[in-house]
Amino acid sequence: MTTNPSPRFAPVRLALAGSAMVVLAGCASGPDADPRDPFEPWNRGVQRFNDATDEAVLKPVANAYVKVTPSPVRTGVSNFFGNLGDLWSSVNAGLQLRPRETAENLMRFSVNTVLGFGGLLDIATEAGIPRTRIDFGQTMGRWGVPSGPYVVLPLLGPSSARDSVGLMVDAEGDLVRHVDHVPTRNSLYTLRVVDTRAQLLRAGSLLEGAALDKYSFTRDFYLNRRQSQIDDMIDKGIGMGDGN
Repeated sequence: MTTNPSPRFAPVRLALAGSAMVVLAGCASGPDADPRDPFEPWNRGVQRFNDATDEAVLKPVANAYVKVTPSPVRTGVSNFFGNLGDLWSSVNAGLQLRPRETAENLMRFSVNTVLGFGGLLDIATEAGIPRTRIDFGQTMGRWGVPSGPYVVLPLLGPSSARDSVGLMVDAEGDLVRHVDHVPTRNSLYTLRVVDTRAQLLRAGSLLEGAALDKYSFTRDFYLNRRQSQIDDMIDKGIGMGDGN
């Protein structure tokens, strides 16, 4: 008897399938390609697909969400999902042997869950407890796993070979994934996507209005930011690995 694969990882599976196709499409890269981006022709095609999907679906939905949802409600939604992420950040900080960030993120999650009505209120920030966002891709970089080539994932956007693998582990650490009631879980996934896109509306407008190559700007910003994050972790850690 065969069973249908779980839909929980559908976006991640699609994105990783795209990454595999990028590797297979290596022959499409030209001699003048950025050494960090050997699959640029393919990546540009994926970005065009992502941009078209965003213009047709995500951006209109995000604009409607902002228009019809009161600001305090949107803030509560962002706080809720941010609180869920704090627990996974605490786990990754522990894997990196960073006790201060491990304790801070765990304390944030505990305080906001108990006193902030499940995270709808960000009591921890008001109490001066800082948030440090840490995912598994950063954890791998912290311990010396190289970034690998830049890739643009279908629907998920900028990434790298290392961070694409990290997404699979991040999916396991996502508390929403562990909600057993399928309609509730899918509703939470949808709400998080819409909330995330709504937070990027202003940044997206500024980027679109600038006189630059959107693809190159996004690639350079992503890779430089990720390297800066990992360098900072190494500086604060015990000095193992270079994360390049």
